[in-house]
Amino acid sequence: MKNSVISERKNQSISRGVGMTTQIYADRAENSEIWDVEGRRYIDFSSGIAVVNTGHRHPRVIEAVKAQLDRFTHTCHQVVPYESYVRLAERLNAMLPGKFEKKTIFVTTGAEAVENAIKIARNATGRPAVIAFSGGFHGRTFMGMALTGKVVPYKVGFGAMPGDVYHAPFPVPLHGVSTADSLAALDRLFKADVDPARVAAIIVEPVQGEGGFYEAPREFLTALRKLCDQHGMLLIADEVQTGFARTGKMFAMDHHEVAADITTMAKSLAGGFPLSAVTGRAEIMDAPGPGGLGGTYGGSPIGVAAAHAVLDVIEDEKLCDRANTLGARLKQRLQSIRDDVPEIVDIRGLGFMNAVEFNDVKKGLPSAEIANAIRLKALDKGLILLTCGVYGNVIRFLAPITIQDEVMNEALDILESSIREICAA
Repeated sequence: MKNSVISERKNQSISRGVGMTTQIYADRAENSEIWDVEGRRYIDFSSGIAVVNTGHRHPRVIEAVKAQLDRFTHTCHQVVPYESYVRLAERLNAMLPGKFEKKTIFVTTGAEAVENAIKIARNATGRPAVIAFSGGFHGRTFMGMALTGKVVPYKVGFGAMPGDVYHAPFPVPLHGVSTADSLAALDRLFKADVDPARVAAIIVEPVQGEGGFYEAPREFLTALRKLCDQHGMLLIADEVQTGFARTGKMFAMDHHEVAADITTMAKSLAGGFPLSAVTGRAEIMDAPGPGGLGGTYGGSPIGVAAAHAVLDVIEDEKLCDRANTLGARLKQRLQSIRDDVPEIVDIRGLGFMNAVEFNDVKKGLPSAEIANAIRLKALDKGLILLTCGVYGNVIRFLAPITIQDEVMNEALDILESSIREICAA
């Protein structure tokens, strides 16, 4: 079987709206490695976009799923509930930042978690408006698109977005936007566009994912918390990409002395099985009436079983510590070549959620061309990378936190050679 043959079949049968980063078709995967249908091996520095933090097919996750398959696969928790759903909610309630009582619901995707977070916030506050940030990504559903602070490719051609959604600039000092600038823009927003008394919530990624792996400064999150408390708004932390040890702590908000009122989670929660969660203050989560929340597949027993195993693996294998170690190695390697590669303008990231940003030296402008050329060169050498950022000039690194040391070293060698070859051209 050939990748090219399957790709042609894909072109004939699947909507072009489903964009694909590579044209290699997976046959099998194990931990940090993928083999395609032609038998070629790749090192996976994408993790299915931060989904398999615990690696492809972690034995404990597979064992948990197999055990659940032998019991039941679906009852719909809203019809015939199961204890594992309750126990997972208890675990997340205890883990999330904030010294207050919490409650949780489970749904299926990150976008669905965000949708429900907005529903809950509006119901609890009786207010309609929501504020998000430029560069933020919150999903491809209509509310997700409305909240997302990037037009191409997410909003193009899809018509009017849901109303009462406003955007403010996210602080990115590298691109000339300080925390003070962002807060001043929020103040102008309240003066010109929306009364803060109408705002249900502010939603923010503590580290922007698709937006470029920019970390929200601590003073910014502190100011948002103060602003929400002042005006009776809720603070929603979108931890869909940052959660579950990726940033060197269980959640990115753990790096700050700030607790969100509502947190959305998905991606690596269930180690490759569809599951997402919304956790928040108990009184807020209880605002919607019975039947207002849920979904047929929400809290799938298969995903719940996998999630319990994922949380056990993170704790037992000390993956938060491992993320910090791996991230430091990656950033050290990138720093070691920076003097020789002036196209590198920034190296950043918490834990093992890292990124490198490229500019065209001659033009002094962000260069998506350089970032993509490096991605393609690395893919040709057997390393899967992803780009991101409003300008498309950022390479983000999301390898499994369980990656073997020897595979990590191999990947770093491929990365360095790819950067040097493209930037020396």
